[in-house]
Amino acid sequence: QVQLVESGGGLVQAGGSLRLSCAASGSIGRITFMGWYRQAPGKQRELVAGINSVGATNYADIGKGRFTISRDNAKNTVYLQMNSLKPEDTAVYYCNVFSSPVDYWGQGTQVTVSS
Repeated sequence: QVQLVESGGGLVQAGGSLRLSCAASGSIGRITFMGWYRQAPGKQRELVAGINSVGATNYADIGKGRFTISRDNAKNTVYLQMNSLKPEDTAVYYCNVFSSPVDYWGQGTQVTVSS
């Protein structure tokens, strides 16, 4: 059984920073993609950033210049460093891991940015 354990969410003031972590454990094969999505109340889940097995990254416009995704392949862990946070970044952030042919999702971690 595969588990994704997320941590690092919380309450922060606008302009502050948070670092999210997501560790995959269990019987998981080769991980090709790791990413972060978010979902705000009343909105659809959206991609924040992704990283593949060789470290190539892609960012949605919402996080470009403010967010940095990274991964530790040895630990099957993905990170999201979020700087200059804005109130509109408030959402539940979900970790996503793809290990063919299965897409795994974390339980979500709440990020709240106060103005």
